[in-house]
Amino acid sequence: MSTSTLSLVGCGILQKEVGYLIAKNNWPLATDFLPASLHIDFKGLAGALHTGLARHADEQTIVFYGACHPGMDTMLNEARTLRTAGQNCIEMLLGAEEFNRELTQGAYFLLDDWARNWDAVIAKTFGSNIDVIRDIFHDQHRYLLCLRTPQSGDFSQKALHISAMLDLPLQWRDVSLDHLENVLQAAISRKLDSLHAQ
Repeated sequence: MSTSTLSLVGCGILQKEVGYLIAKNNWPLATDFLPASLHIDFKGLAGALHTGLARHADEQTIVFYGACHPGMDTMLNEARTLRTAGQNCIEMLLGAEEFNRELTQGAYFLLDDWARNWDAVIAKTFGSNIDVIRDIFHDQHRYLLCLRTPQSGDFSQKALHISAMLDLPLQWRDVSLDHLENVLQAAISRKLDSLHAQ
């Protein structure tokens, strides 16, 4: 792998996990993480990603996002960069097969960072009417699937609070970083290959 440093600009939802993998693999990858709550705010996400990429305009970048914005491909093309493969961070973490199986069964996925910021983000997005919030979640989801990585803190109390708020049962899954590591490795390799082809 080239010794030149790349910059990763992207979602902070798995910041600890990505940081661990960078250190583990000694990847030449500097990071610029954006707040995870942006993914429910298309305008905010577009603005933050534009700004983040502009901060690294003179560098070679990789974007750590899924298809989290309808204009994602346009933004990446304008910035002459590429993103990690996957629909979203959960797919990158679980792998497509496991992600799609749980999604089909009605899972709403919950990560450490998302659980800790839940109340502020939900109130901003849906307001405070608990019946409306429950109706929205019950329309598509049958259970909460809490994903614990080796870097997760203890968010069990937060998860219980969210379960009670939504009136959805809790399930827990311990997940490795194997899929995420492969996704990041593939993105780095694609970026370096594109540089060598220039």
